[in-house]
Amino acid sequence: MKSKDFTNSLKGMSVEELNDELTAAKKELFNLRFQNATNQLDNTSRIKEVRRNIARIQTVLTESQRAAEA
Repeated sequence: MKSKDFTNSLKGMSVEELNDELTAAKKELFNLRFQNATNQLDNTSRIKEVRRNIARIQTVLTESQRAAEA
């Protein structure tokens, strides 16, 4: 149920907040990949979770842009 809560919280954000959240998630993903490459990452499943969160953010952004066009 965490993903639904995360998605519902994203739907309440403005486009600027979503873009900030997307930037932060991409930076986190970069850092996780860097840690993984240097064998410093303990929880490798976090990479998958962050990638999915990025996809969720992009989906909400697309939905809001399409709703604004209509």
